Amino acid sequence: MSNKKNKISSSLEDIMNLNKNVKLSDFDWSSYEVSFSKKEIKKLEKLYTENLQRIEEFYIYKGKIIQLIDRNVILDIGFKAEGLIPFNEFRENKKFPKINDIIEVIVEKLDYKGKLIISYNKAKKLKSWERIQNSWKKNEIIIFFVTARTKGGLIVVLFGIECFLPGSQIEKKPVKDFDYYVGQTMEGKIVKINNKTKNVVVSHKILLEKDLEKKKLISQLEKGQILIGIVKNLTHYGSFIDVGGGIDGLCHITDISWERIDHPSEKLEVGQIINFVILSIDQIKNRVQLGLKQLQTNPWIHFEKKLKKGKVLIGTVSVVTDYGAFVELFPGVEGLVHVSEMSWHQQLKSAKNFVKIGEKVKILILNLEHSAQKMSLSMKRLSPDPWENIENKYPLGTRNIGTVKSFTNCGVRLELEPGIEGLLYNSDISWTEKIKSGLDIYKKGDLVQLIVLGLDVMTRKLNFGCKQLTKNPWENLEQIFPIGSIHIGKIIKFFSKGVIVKFNETTICAFAPLGFIIKKSGILLKPSEEAEFKIIELEKNYQRFFVSHSSIFTKSVPKIKIKKEKYSPSKFELEEEEEDENLFFFKKNRKNKNKKLKLKLSKRAKRAKKNKKNKKNKKKKKNKIIKFIL
Repeated sequence: MSNKKNKISSSLEDIMNLNKNVKLSDFDWSSYEVSFSKKEIKKLEKLYTENLQRIEEFYIYKGKIIQLIDRNVILDIGFKAEGLIPFNEFRENKKFPKINDIIEVIVEKLDYKGKLIISYNKAKKLKSWERIQNSWKKNEIIIFFVTARTKGGLIVVLFGIECFLPGSQIEKKPVKDFDYYVGQTMEGKIVKINNKTKNVVVSHKILLEKDLEKKKLISQLEKGQILIGIVKNLTHYGSFIDVGGGIDGLCHITDISWERIDHPSEKLEVGQIINFVILSIDQIKNRVQLGLKQLQTNPWIHFEKKLKKGKVLIGTVSVVTDYGAFVELFPGVEGLVHVSEMSWHQQLKSAKNFVKIGEKVKILILNLEHSAQKMSLSMKRLSPDPWENIENKYPLGTRNIGTVKSFTNCGVRLELEPGIEGLLYNSDISWTEKIKSGLDIYKKGDLVQLIVLGLDVMTRKLNFGCKQLTKNPWENLEQIFPIGSIHIGKIIKFFSKGVIVKFNETTICAFAPLGFIIKKSGILLKPSEEAEFKIIELEKNYQRFFVSHSSIFTKSVPKIKIKKEKYSPSKFELEEEEEDENLFFFKKNRKNKNKKLKLKLSKRAKRAKKNKKNKKNKKKKKNKIIKFIL
């Protein structure tokens, strides 16, 4: 250890001795300096000036919140040093500031150390003071809140700054109770500003006086009077015109021009001087309604000779809606083409699928009302009606081919030719099968052979049928299956109430209740099992076809108690799901168990009633004995 210390001390002494002999004039500074070109120096200067702002005192700057530390907000405003704002300055805000929020502050001072002293509240007050001065210069109507009463008036808050409302400027008459106005919001105008003392005086009375002046001026106006005004403002629903004396009248968008316009800016400009006519005056609400198109000639009168019922014209589509389209025939003259009057062929739900804005259309005038300035037009009436002479084209009983167009709950819509459609009911598709929806059989665009069953020219309705193309299999069924005859059939479907049986002799299936499919051994027939069945009942008018297997080997045949209504075996319980034989027997056993439980419960209930009666009788006897003893 001692050797190491001696070596270090000797090396330090050597370095000190060398430094004593070196002079500053002999030192080569260039070897340690970094040399920059003129272009590089300019780039560095630009970066410096762009990133660092030149801070001036008592100016408002925008800054970004970097951190929230020790009840202070650290703000970056683009200077060398960041500024600090205490949390107390944000108490009045509804939301507390977060990191990366941008706020406005005022720079109060720059320390000799380069520290920034900034304030959020003072910037807020300075901004609100600027708003007060702008509203005073523009003579705007302001809204202020009354906080307290003071000597000679009220203290109100406007843009976060306390102002003074003198008692003489509250109402037209002198006010005795100032407390009544505390806590209320009022409208008014700034009357006086003192920039040195930062005092603001407001008035509510000035608005009331102006309202009186307005009422006097409005009372002098008359309906139908033509005046000159200046366009003050434009909105989507109309334009406000300065009549004079502080009165602004509204000219609605429909009263600007006879032609249809989307916005008032198409005809008017702000500051434009125009003539107008007074349409109506509301002296209670101090409102005046104005009109510009009323000073021009009505195009309905100008083009009265050209507009006649039954005349064919060419117009331009101006507006398209779901229920129809408005077509402009002449400038300012429009008519409505209803969606039902657009095409013979297409069943339109919306006119948007047929015409577009700006499209030129050939139309026919159906109805015309000059007094109401209304006109109904038609496009489809210019082409021949496909329903003319339809009785000769498609008489009842004729066979045709139709195209599937759409599906309804009750059937399928078929098209014979463009413009002629009819309905094929689900019940008219097949003799034997029960069809719930045409979607199960057909698709859109399929060709279907059909027969015309019904035709109504007045209501433009056609009814078709498919099953009527073939013979009704129920007509010859009684000859093939006489009552009492025995035939071999196969069980197709098994239900909770019975089974469907199919025979080779016909396509029509029969129905056999559960009580009629028991074998001699007492076991039920199984699904897809072939057996002999006896014809019990067959009625073609009601389409009833019942068979039995048990009645072959039993003498007595039980009667079937079912309502006599039109029936086909396929209709009976087809909507139920197919069930296995095991499931069926499980349900049957469960029903038997439920019946036994009900019997047990009923017996218990009877015993309980008897016990209650016995108890009552015993009590009555005791009471009688007690009374007798007493």
